[in-house]
Formats: sequence, structure tokens, C-alpha cells
Amino acid sequence: MFNIELRNKALKIKMVVFDVDGVMTDGSIIFDEDGKEYKTFNAKDGQGIVMLTRSGIYTAIITARDNATVKHRFNNLGMTKLYMGQKNKLNAMKELLEEFKLDFSQVAYMGDDLPDICVLKEVGLACCPSDAVSEVKAVCHFVSSKRGGRGAVRELTDLIYKVQKLTI
Repeated sequence: MFNIELRNKALKIKMVVFDVDGVMTDGSIIFDEDGKEYKTFNAKDGQGIVMLTRSGIYTAIITARDNATVKHRFNNLGMTKLYMGQKNKLNAMKELLEEFKLDFSQVAYMGDDLPDICVLKEVGLACCPSDAVSEVKAVCHFVSSKRGGRGAVRELTDLIYKVQKLTI
């Protein structure tokens, strides 16, 4: 079902980290007339994150934006760690590794655009949605068949869940 290299990388994963815009969402940012920001999330993606977290895999978000909607989604899913307003995502990732006593080979990261490349080049399992920019796709081990906000997260969580034979 999965190639042997991808399977071996997925077996090592103890933490899965996600960008938000273009990964957990389709990248659309909606503002009302007062400037309040809205995002749309995929319920099946969320269920995949919940299943991983309940199975003992750490789950985190690292995003450049600072948004209350993201914080609400993070809390709603019961994720492990949230980093918002991160212009240098690699620094946040290094903090995560130190806090949870992990190394890069034990982390999967899903990103979709240029600011994610610094992390994608370091992690054990670099992942992106099918609509990620070409520079991101070029450094990823796993390119989802689904678009950001449209099942890409769930495809990754299912891969890890199945390969590791996790249970809730």
C-alpha cells in the first residue's frame, strides 16, 4: 500500500505538526467588514488529528498568523502544542523537539508554501497537500492526493495511523 521508504519514515513518527493556511484550510482567508478573520476547517481532517492525539502521537500547529479561530480549532481538537505568530518556523520546531525530547526523524510536518521549507527539509517525514507550491513538493516525502483543507491532513493522519497500527 505504501512504499517501503515512506512506511519506514512513518513508523518513527512521534509528533505531527501542521501549518494552518493551505494545509488545515484551503488557504482562503475571509474578513468581515470589521476586519474579523474567519477560516473553514475540514471535519474529517479534524477527526484524523483527534485519533492521532488520542493514540499517543503529539500534535502541534506552527503558523505565521496569530488568529483566535486557530486557537479555538486547536483547543477543540485537543492538540498538544500551538505556536502562532511564528515568522521563523524552524525555531518553533526546535523548541518543540527540546520540550518533548524528540529528534527531527521522529516528526512529520505538513506545509504548503515557501515559509515551510526550512522545517520540511529537516523533519523525518516531510508532507504537503496536492496544491502546495512546486518548491514545497520538491522537498516532500509524501504529497497528498488531496488539497489543503480538503482531506490532505486526514490522508497523512490515516497513513501514520495505519502504518503504526495505532488504536484509540
